[in-house]
Parts: sequence; C-alpha cells; structure tokens
Amino acid sequence: MSTTLAPRTPLVTRPFALLGCAELAYFTAEGVAIYTLPLHVTGPLGSDTAGAGVAFGAFAVAALVLRPFAGRLCDTIGRRPLLVTGAVLAALTLALTPYAVGLAHVVALRLVLGVADAAFFVAAIAALVDLAPPDRLGEAQSYNSLGLYLGLTLGPLLGEATVRSWGFDGAWLVAAALAGLAGALVTGVGETLAPAPGPDAHAAHGPTRSGASPRGRLIHRPSVPIGLAFLTSIVAMGGFLAFAALRATEVGLANASLPVVVYGAVVVLCRLTFARLVDRVTPLLLGAAALATMAAGLLVIVTTGTATGLVVGAVVLGVGISFSTPAFFTAIFAAADPADRGAASGTATACIDLGVGIGPVVLGFVAQSAGIPTAFAISALVAGAGAAWSLVLLRRPAVPVLRQRQRQAAT
Repeated sequence: MSTTLAPRTPLVTRPFALLGCAELAYFTAEGVAIYTLPLHVTGPLGSDTAGAGVAFGAFAVAALVLRPFAGRLCDTIGRRPLLVTGAVLAALTLALTPYAVGLAHVVALRLVLGVADAAFFVAAIAALVDLAPPDRLGEAQSYNSLGLYLGLTLGPLLGEATVRSWGFDGAWLVAAALAGLAGALVTGVGETLAPAPGPDAHAAHGPTRSGASPRGRLIHRPSVPIGLAFLTSIVAMGGFLAFAALRATEVGLANASLPVVVYGAVVVLCRLTFARLVDRVTPLLLGAAALATMAAGLLVIVTTGTATGLVVGAVVLGVGISFSTPAFFTAIFAAADPADRGAASGTATACIDLGVGIGPVVLGFVAQSAGIPTAFAISALVAGAGAAWSLVLLRRPAVPVLRQRQRQAAT
C-alpha cells in the first residue's frame, strides 16, 4: 500500500520575493544611516557624541511609541498603504538630511524617520505572515529575516565607502535612493490583508480564537507573554553586539570585529540551512532551547576569558539567535487571528526596540562599573530566565494552538 505525500504549498511567490527585496533595500538604507549619522553630527554639524546619541535615540523612541498604532492601521486600512508610505517617507527624510543646518533639524528628521520605520516594519511583518503558508511560517520568517539582518550589516559598509567617495551628502542620497527603491518594490506586493468578514460570517463561525473583537487593536494581548520571552533574546543579543569588539580588544584579539563577523556568518548559515526546522518543533519549545543556547554561548565567553573562548562563544550564541526570532515570531502569530496580525506585529517589533534600546544602555552601566564579563554574565542570566519563562508558557492552557500547529506541520 503506497502513501502519497501532499505537495507542499509554494512559499517563494512573486509577492514574497518582492517583499524580501524591498526589506533588504530598506534596511540597507537604514544601515547607511547608522554609519553616517554620528559622523555627520559630530563633523559638519559641529555637535558632540551626546548630540549624536540624542539624534539616534529620537528615531528609536518614535518607532517604539508608534509601532502599536501602526499595527492598528495595518488591521484597518491594510498593509500596502503603510509599506508604501513608510518607504517613501523614509526616502524623503533621508534626502532632506544633508540640508539640515543644526542638531535640532536632524533630531526632527530622525523623529520622522522613526514614524516611517514604525509603518514599514510593522506592515512588512504582517504582510509576510499573510503571504506565508501556515505550515511554512517559521521557514518564511527565517528567510525573510535575512533582509533585515543583511541590510543592517551591509549598510554601514556601503555608507563608509560612499562617504569616502562622495562625502556625507552622497551617503544620504544613496540611502534615500535605497528607501525609494523599497517603496517601488512594495507596490508590486499588493494588498495582503484579507477582507473583513461580514456579520453573517461571524455568526456562522463564532468568536475568534483570541476573543471576538473588531479590527483595530492597539496591543495584541496574547502576544505580550510570548513577547517577553522574545525580549530577553534581544537584550542578550544587544549586549553581545554592543561590547563584543571591546572585549576582543581586552583579550588581545588582533581583529576586534572577528567575533561579530563570525556571529553574523553563523546566523545567516543556520537560517538558510535549518529554515524548515522551525515548522517541525513547537515554537515555544524551540524558543526555550534557543535562549538556553544563547546563555551557554555567553557563559563560554565569561568563563574562558580568552580570545578563542570569545570566538567559540560567538558561534554558540549565533546558533541560538538563529532560531530564537523565527521561533518566537511563529509562536506570536500562531496565537493571532488574521485580523489581528498588524497588532501582533506591532507588539512583537516593539520588543525589538525595547531590547536593542534599553538592553545595551543598562548593560553599559554594568560594564562600566563591573567589567564587560559581568555584563555578559547578566546577559546570560536574562537569556536563561527567558528560556524558563518559555517553558512556563508551554504549560499554560492559553497556547494549545501551538501544539495544534505542530501536529498540522507534521502531517
């Protein structure tokens, strides 16, 4: 008796590919700005490092505050308007930055760029979930995240090369062009938000999984407990990225950027090689394992205190972060109905802002007073706490859908 396996639903469709390319262009533009901003503020504008920090922070604060509102708009007016508006607004803001005549003007432009990022990133994640087959959501997250990761990695390199060749004005215009390209690409994605069901559909199907409610949530409450676990992974990752180069110098590593380069290469390799694994394991269980692996990598760095230990720890940490983001995003969206995906995206991406913004700041004070190894040790404790919390969530009755998703993926 022969058994025929059902064909897998296609993942890499034209809209999926266009969305990924648009994200790569957009986040490369942001990467160019990350490199160019502090040099521009402390150079031509004549400000200081504190001014550069204020300008950078204004972007993060605006993005963090507005992500829930962007999520609400995603669920009411659709993904495409926010994708296009975010990219175009970013392009205009970046193109105007060379004409800023003082720090106050740059801060104002960075605030607007934060608005653009809130709109684009939240809508991009929601659109991705709309486009991905339910049984391949983890795989889709793994592939799609490379646009963000590669963009923020390659962007600074492009920014440095552009500043050397064409100056600061040229760098800002290149960033603007990339954001404009992202806007052009997302027009081909189309609207992915499904039409709202009418009252007859609600009556026929009963309340939604997360409770019957109209579209337009500001916070997706079922995502919050899972988001807390995800937040611990971002804090641990942010602490490593912030102080890895300094620690490399302390332990006598000739190439101070090597740990970060190794870490990045491991993440890219694992997400390409093991993308399908996320859909074969209960997401929260995989997230817990990923956080435990991250904690182990940080502890290797702390306990060895050598250059070799730093590189090995970066490898282990990279393996952990490779699975943590796809796992937790899959868990978050498994608990969200299609009409709430924008709100879930806003809640999830706000965790990234909190982790990247607050984590390195707090750990910076620890590193200043007690040393970088202590900061890494605390990062490991944070990751370990996140792993424990993920296991607690697995025992809660509020997440049976995750187990159901595992059974569906297995069949």
